[in-house]
Amino acid sequence: MAMMYQNDWKKVAIEPDKTLRELLSVMDKAALQITLVVSADRVLLGVVTDGDVRRALLSGLTLEAIVTEVMNPTPISGMSYDGISVWQKKIQKFKLAHLPIIDESGYITGLISQKKLKPLLKNPVVLMLGGMGTRLRPLTENIPKPMLKVGNQPILETIVQHIVEQGFTEFYFCINYLGQQIRDYFGDGSQFGIQIHYIEEEDRMGTAGALSLLPTKPLESFIVMNGDLLTKVDLGALLRFHQENDDVVTACMREYSQQVPYGVIETNGKKITQLVEKPVYSYFVNAGIYAVHPSALDRMPIGEFYDMTTLIESVLSNNQSVGGFPITEYWMDIGQMPDYSQAQADYKIHFEKRSKSSLD
Repeated sequence: MAMMYQNDWKKVAIEPDKTLRELLSVMDKAALQITLVVSADRVLLGVVTDGDVRRALLSGLTLEAIVTEVMNPTPISGMSYDGISVWQKKIQKFKLAHLPIIDESGYITGLISQKKLKPLLKNPVVLMLGGMGTRLRPLTENIPKPMLKVGNQPILETIVQHIVEQGFTEFYFCINYLGQQIRDYFGDGSQFGIQIHYIEEEDRMGTAGALSLLPTKPLESFIVMNGDLLTKVDLGALLRFHQENDDVVTACMREYSQQVPYGVIETNGKKITQLVEKPVYSYFVNAGIYAVHPSALDRMPIGEFYDMTTLIESVLSNNQSVGGFPITEYWMDIGQMPDYSQAQADYKIHFEKRSKSSLD
């Protein structure tokens, strides 16, 4: 269940019986200034940096020296069951350029580059997980929709992994129907390197009502997202767009095209002005992902059913700004059985590498 930040570590791996000359060839091709010394069964034995090589040559070793003469046999590493925030703190603490990731047995599973890590964000993420998923019955009779498996793990785990990889660490899970299953699986979030707070909806509260139950008003704009979406949207870009345009609410929009199966007639009074055969019309539809300024919470009744559409209408009626953020990344609303089936196929293309061990 641990989140795995994947990286192609094999391109910087070398066996322990190779020479420094061979190591430099690997290091030069990868251009990462680090090489992982890995056994035949993929146990991490040590690391060699470009600095290690320079020091070895200055000490009198030649390029024919064996890698084990130069490597650091006790490198600082991260555990695969930790999340990206834990890894990042270790990188910052020890001022590392790279952090090897290993599992409990010492097998290498990844390599984290300091340059590729997202900065940790203080903006909370609120996930709406209380729906009953009636359109997916009988699958949801005994399991909440966010816990249905797509690929090899629950929908919600894929959602959380993607968001965590973008640097978010504080989550609010708004739960209702069979919510204890979500609690039992995710706990306090520590296995993902994040903190999860739970908001219990005693009754169904719509797509926004649970926001009135937040224990404290967020200090910064926050993300609200439905818990049945598979998407690769860049939430950091959404927040930047939201803040740059000084919006109270920014809603993600997805283009939706629909073909009319008939010839469409356009008229002016009694006269036909145009006949278009089976035209395709495109619209922007609500994608169920929002950036919300804390001031928007002042508009909401406490503990009552309330939808995001109602909140947006309230903001607009007060002549305040509501932004529309078009998303072009993968997005799938798993609302009905055909969507669920499509998501299974899409997962292999868009998400499988995220959770699949690089040892496979």
